[in-house]
Amino acid sequence: MILEGNGLQRSFDGVFAVRDVDLAVAHGELRAVIGPNGAGKSTLFGLIGGQLRADAGTVVYDGARIDQLPPHKRAHLGIAVVFQGARVFAGMSVLENVMVGAHAGTRAGFGSAVARLPRHRREEREIAAFARECLARAGLVDWANRPAESLPLGQQRVVQVARALCGRPRLLLLDEPASGLRAAERERLASLLEALKSEGLTMLLVEHDVAFVTRLADRITVLDLGKVIAEGTPAEIRADEKVVAAYLGTEVPA
Repeated sequence: MILEGNGLQRSFDGVFAVRDVDLAVAHGELRAVIGPNGAGKSTLFGLIGGQLRADAGTVVYDGARIDQLPPHKRAHLGIAVVFQGARVFAGMSVLENVMVGAHAGTRAGFGSAVARLPRHRREEREIAAFARECLARAGLVDWANRPAESLPLGQQRVVQVARALCGRPRLLLLDEPASGLRAAERERLASLLEALKSEGLTMLLVEHDVAFVTRLADRITVLDLGKVIAEGTPAEIRADEKVVAAYLGTEVPA
């Protein structure tokens, strides 16, 4: 397993958002976490990404505990995060936005960057070339020199995925990446995630859109009121009575 959450708990003002959650993600797996509003999905995402600290439990990545590490140190270990908001850097081009994803792991330090030393300039060229590769994979290489904030929301979301890929992650965390996207934008995003899955990238996808995740996921974990109520393949989840009940008594979309 590349990622394990064991007995994770987090409360806010005495109310449990996540309670006794176990989660194990295998190498190369696309695992989805779904649940109705208030189920604890975003809290669990924050515990794994490092934006939140657990009250109890552990997070293990590649065999080592990381639950006490801040987000930037988790990034150094190969964990990249795509947040729900588009979060592009205004005033920067699409290419520059994607290049940001590589800088946490550069060999040249801050001093050489400021001084524009040869080592830094060489590394910048290497990063720019790889950033263009990431944009090509995401289908946005023709937009490389445009202001990032000028792109539609769906493309801004894909820019953030490309930025995460520029850090060469081993684990990609995605927090409701399809939220607010139109049908065509959602389809392009799904195709990109399918391509990354075929390349063997491990992903944890937190979503409320059941149809979106059942198309992509190898396995699905379902939360309700902060607890795991089901786990299984998409077919098993669609047929699970507890999951149907959690979604207001309606049939879980195929």
